[in-house]
Amino acid sequence: MIQELKTRFGLDAAVFSMKAFAAAMLATGVAFAIGLERPYWAFITSYVVAQPLAGAVLSKALFRVIGTFVGACMAVVMVPPLVNSPELLTLAIAGWLALCVFVSLLDRTPRSYMFVLAGYTAVLIVLPAVEAPGAIFEDAVLRVQEITLGILCGSLVHGVVLPGSVSKFLLGRVALILADAERWSRDSLALEPDPALDGERRRLAQDVTELHQLSIHLPFETSRLAPRVRVVRALQDQLSMVMPLGAAVADRIAALRERDGVTSGIEALLADTQGWFDRIDAPRRQREWEAARLIARCSAMEPDVGPTSDWTALLRLSVLSRLSSLIAVHLDVRDLAEQMATLDRRPVSPRIPALLEGRRNRELHRDVPRAVRGALGAFATIVVGSMLWIFSGWSDGGTAVMLAGVFLALFSAADNPLAPLKGFLVGTLIAATLGAIYVFAILPRVDGFAMFAAALAPPLLVLGSLMCSPRYAGIALPSLMGMGSPFIIAAKYSGHFATFANGMLAQVSGIVFAIVMARLLQGAGLEQAIRRTLRAGWRDIAERSNLMAPPDVRGWINRMLDRLALLAPRLAMMGKQPGEPLYDVLRDLRTGVAIGELRQLRLDLPPERTAPLTTVLSEVGAYYRRLEPDERPPADPELLGGIDRALDVFARDEDAGVRRQAALALVSLRRNLFPDALAPSEVSA
Repeated sequence: MIQELKTRFGLDAAVFSMKAFAAAMLATGVAFAIGLERPYWAFITSYVVAQPLAGAVLSKALFRVIGTFVGACMAVVMVPPLVNSPELLTLAIAGWLALCVFVSLLDRTPRSYMFVLAGYTAVLIVLPAVEAPGAIFEDAVLRVQEITLGILCGSLVHGVVLPGSVSKFLLGRVALILADAERWSRDSLALEPDPALDGERRRLAQDVTELHQLSIHLPFETSRLAPRVRVVRALQDQLSMVMPLGAAVADRIAALRERDGVTSGIEALLADTQGWFDRIDAPRRQREWEAARLIARCSAMEPDVGPTSDWTALLRLSVLSRLSSLIAVHLDVRDLAEQMATLDRRPVSPRIPALLEGRRNRELHRDVPRAVRGALGAFATIVVGSMLWIFSGWSDGGTAVMLAGVFLALFSAADNPLAPLKGFLVGTLIAATLGAIYVFAILPRVDGFAMFAAALAPPLLVLGSLMCSPRYAGIALPSLMGMGSPFIIAAKYSGHFATFANGMLAQVSGIVFAIVMARLLQGAGLEQAIRRTLRAGWRDIAERSNLMAPPDVRGWINRMLDRLALLAPRLAMMGKQPGEPLYDVLRDLRTGVAIGELRQLRLDLPPERTAPLTTVLSEVGAYYRRLEPDERPPADPELLGGIDRALDVFARDEDAGVRRQAALALVSLRRNLFPDALAPSEVSA
């Protein structure tokens, strides 16, 4: 309640803005005191690294220091041998920026900023040094000093003065995600589920991705003992299982209702499970006792699989088995959430050690063509901009080229880079207006650093508070960076109007040129990104279908959830729905899980009994290889027939465990790929 009031009345934003202002003034004052030539870099950096969460400030600071140092080293290595060949120097700096952008787009974690910074730091050092290459080492050293000063001041203030806790924020997000996931699972058990439930459940993919991004900052936490990253990874894995299991249960309930196959026993079990979800906040012992009883009821009600089993019996087996797994997963999720919240490293339940065993980094989707496209865009911007600069003879044209390259690198990861670029243009125009007022009306009357800081406080405090608003942050940050003009943040006052106007014109021209290049290079990028993401999932399914190695089900789920998190906002921008047949990544996710179950069964059986499974897996691979994003895929009668034949063969197997395992996987595969198909007995009839 207190946190809601603080957010509502802007207290958090005000505190953040005051801390950011204090860090900026500290960095500027120290830069003035030690005589740095470009104190404005320390000022700008203090705002760039500013984050509401202390751990995020420290991690970003470390990544920025590393990126700045590497970029400065590359600048020193690059300029001396190529100083007499401007064409080769241009190609070298453009190639380095392209390489850094490429690596950053493949990384897709907060660490990616380090690679981008290494690229554009070299650009910021090399291009201004073209006219004075002999001072490249000194320029690089000063650049590192100025940036490091801004980083240290920002980290000190944000990390020590009323630090925002990554752990506290993470635990709060986990509580909300758990409540949503448990509500979605509970609603999935309704005999008449809400049609909007599927769309809400898909948000879990974005929530899991957010947890992964936040966990990167945990090792830098300062305000409390942070949860172990392994616990967060394990929680992500268990939350990832909620989506396919919950969707499978809802699908089987709907299929049974169509056939009037929901018995009174199943209906009572579903109602009791919903009641368990309502009471899931109960003490752990009670929660576990109730869950064990529900799981036992699921097992006791499962029908045996045999030659006489009809489609309705197989659907009942499937819903009871998936429901049992869903209950167990939510039980594990609750245990892991309690483990995160405790400062005690001892396990809160006997399940914790097994859940933490072998936890590793989350598998993410990698879009190599998109990374290549972004790298080529940065390369072309530097090369084309340098050509225009040389032919124009404009002395400040290098600033425009430099800024254009920086902006293309910064926003290469955005699905629509034009939006943030336009925000930067508006923010720069605001900063130019404020800068003119300060340079020619206010600063001539300022005497001393205290008066200087007081004069800058009003706009900086207002803009700093706007940085906390998602709506205005894209304009506030460039406005703050523009206030770091060398005419404002300078040890000596300089009021030369022509130089000031030329510099502002170069900044605006650089952003406009970046917008033009982004429009030319990224025109069809969003649609192509959707197509590549869909094809990547289909290609994975096709490749996984024929592998003989043990299936990595959790790795597959993590990658597909990451794709779903990427696709949902992109499809919304294109006016499409994630649940449409061509864009239903959740269906593909469940298909991949079923394929993993069939592959595991194939590994467990002797080779002479695996022919029906191999046939189905091969046909699934062929089916997904034929899919194209441009048209609705037709039903594949051969694949449907292969699934039905495999069901018939394994229903006659002597091993009851094999019969059950095969039925569960094959029923899931049939419902995922052919939800409207007739029952196997009706097809044969």
